[in-house]
Amino acid sequence: MEIFQLVGIAFITAVTALLLKETKPELSFAVTVTGSIILLLFAFELFRGSISIFNRIAETTGIKSSMVKIILKMVGIGYLVEFSAGILNDFGQNSVADKLVFCGKAVVLILAIPILESVLSLVSKLLGLIG
Repeated sequence: MEIFQLVGIAFITAVTALLLKETKPELSFAVTVTGSIILLLFAFELFRGSISIFNRIAETTGIKSSMVKIILKMVGIGYLVEFSAGILNDFGQNSVADKLVFCGKAVVLILAIPILESVLSLVSKLLGLIG
């Protein structure tokens, strides 16, 4: 049922912003930003309840919890950057949105380094067992 609340908030925000755009463009901007923040906070709240599932998966599979945390951070950064870039594009700031996406990709790459090291270590051990 949460999806209906999210869709409702999105439509109310969009219609209100459109109605205000002609008469009060500065309020239209504020409504759009406020609605977007509410949607983002709502999504974070939904996601927060699911983190325990990822911890159980890590325990069951034997994956280090630090790796699961890194993966969740990477996914969160990806979603946040995409969401923010979308808002920037809505306001005609395509250049800033592109730079934000680039920076987000760089942060994800940096976060991926420990995972890459772990995978390379595992491959090295597997090759040592074969050879």
